[in-house]
Amino acid sequence: MKGCVFMDSISNEDDPSSLPPLCLSRDTLRFQYTCKGGLRSAIRVARVVVETVALNHSNVRWYVFGDDDTIFLPENLVKTLSKYDHELWYYIGAHSEIYEQNRLFGFGMAFDGAGFAISSSLANVLAKVFDSCLERYHHLYGSDGRVYSCLAELGVGLIHVPAFHQVDLTGNIFGLLAAHPVTPLLSLHHPDFTDPIFPNMTTTQALQHLFKAVNVGSQRMLQQTICYEKWFSWTISVSWGYAVQVFPSHNMFLPDVVNVQETFKQWKQGNVWAKTYTFNTRPLHHDPCKRSTIFYSDNMSFGEDGMIKSYYNKSFQNCSKELGSLNKLEVIKVFTNKLDLDIKQLQAPRRQCCDVLPSSASDQLEIGVRECKDKELIFMH
Repeated sequence: MKGCVFMDSISNEDDPSSLPPLCLSRDTLRFQYTCKGGLRSAIRVARVVVETVALNHSNVRWYVFGDDDTIFLPENLVKTLSKYDHELWYYIGAHSEIYEQNRLFGFGMAFDGAGFAISSSLANVLAKVFDSCLERYHHLYGSDGRVYSCLAELGVGLIHVPAFHQVDLTGNIFGLLAAHPVTPLLSLHHPDFTDPIFPNMTTTQALQHLFKAVNVGSQRMLQQTICYEKWFSWTISVSWGYAVQVFPSHNMFLPDVVNVQETFKQWKQGNVWAKTYTFNTRPLHHDPCKRSTIFYSDNMSFGEDGMIKSYYNKSFQNCSKELGSLNKLEVIKVFTNKLDLDIKQLQAPRRQCCDVLPSSASDQLEIGVRECKDKELIFMH
C-alpha cells in the first residue's frame, strides 16, 4: 500500500518523521463553486482523485479515499477488495446510516467519510474526464457528490459494502459496533463526534485499544456470533475484539439479537427522516436491569495451539436488582482460531457459531467460537 495525506498547505514547522507522506493539493480557483453554505475546499478534496492517479505509482489495483478523520483497517481492505477484479470498473463504498442524509445526497453515492474504493481501470478513465465534471457540478455541496456524479455520467453505479461506516451518529455507538454485518470491518468515521468506544478512556486511547485486537485478528474484528446458555436461559452475543453481551433470563431469537440497539443519538435534529436509520434497530430498554450486561475486551493472546484467547471484563451496570449468577460473573473468555477468509467465504459469508464451554470458576464464563456445521441452526435448544 502507498499513499499520502493531501494538504492545501504544508508548514515548515511540521516534523516529517512524525507524519505520513504529505502531498500538496493543486490550486482549484479556476473551478466555480456555487453551493450556498458549503465550502469550496470540496473541489480540492474531490480533485484528489485526479492527483492521486497522477502520482503514477506502478501496478496499482485500487485507489481508496477517505476523510482526515476516517480510520481504515488496511488488511481487511485488501482482503475485501480481492474478491473483485480490479481490471473491471468498480466503485465501492457505503451510504450514510441516516435516511435523510441519503435522501439529500443520494442513495447511490459513496460517502467519503466512510471511505470508498475505485478500481484502477476506472480511476484512470475518471481522472481524464473529471475536470469537465467539476465544471458542470459546481452547485453540489461536497466532494463525494462530485465523484459520484462523474461516475454516474460514465455509467458506473455503486457497489454497496456495509463494512464502510460513515457514522453519521452522535453519542454512544456501542449498538452499531456490537451488531456489525457479517463482513470484515473496513472503516470508522467521526470519532470526535461520538463517545469513546471503550469506557473510562479518551477517544485516542479507545481506538488504540481497539487496534490491539485488530493487530491480533483483523478479519474477525467485531464479527458477531450468538450462543445460548441453557441452564440460566442466557442469550450471549459475542462481538469479537470489542464486547460480549449477556441478556438475562431471556431467550431471544437471533434476528432480534442482530438488530442494532439504539444506544446512539441522531446526527441532526429535524423531521422524522432525520431519525430514521437505514438498518433495523431495537430500542434500548428503559430499565437498566433488563438490558444486557456488557463485558468489554481487555486483552488477548495466542496459545501454543494457535488458538486466540481473548478476555472480556464486566462493565459497570446501573442495576440494584439481584440477577443471580449473572451478578457473580466478572470475566468472559473467548477461544477461537485466527480467521483467514477465502474467496468463497468472502463471496458467500456465513455467521459463525459458538458454544458455552465448561468453566471451573463461578465468576467466569468460557465460550468457543467455530464454524457452523452444514445444517446447524443458531437457536435455544
